[in-house]
Amino acid sequence: VQLQAFGGGLVQAGGSLRLSCAHSGRASGIPVMAWFRQAPGKERDFVATINNSGRRTDYADSVKGRFTISRDNAKNTVYLQMNSLNAEDTAVYFCAGDFDPRRFNSRSVAGFTYWGQGTQVTVSS
Repeated sequence: VQLQAFGGGLVQAGGSLRLSCAHSGRASGIPVMAWFRQAPGKERDFVATINNSGRRTDYADSVKGRFTISRDNAKNTVYLQMNSLNAEDTAVYFCAGDFDPRRFNSRSVAGFTYWGQGTQVTVSS
């Protein structure tokens, strides 16, 4: 199983970016997918998660109402649409996945088995 995140970049405060995470290695896909982020000198924090059907999502309070996680199972890709970005959103963003459906309720780094390499998001104020 491999996950590859891309779509990061430099954006001005108030702007938008869409991250993508392509996953491969299993034809049926990965049931639970999530995004985490890690700012310099800080721990890796939960951002959002989505279940296999895409009908259930969960967000960290800090991004609720601004970020949207979605998935296209036909393309084995998960997205993170980020709007109204601010300097506090600057971080390396990682996608993660797990085959255990119960991991949907996990907001912990330890709760996910598979990780992408991360993509840098920098928001200039």
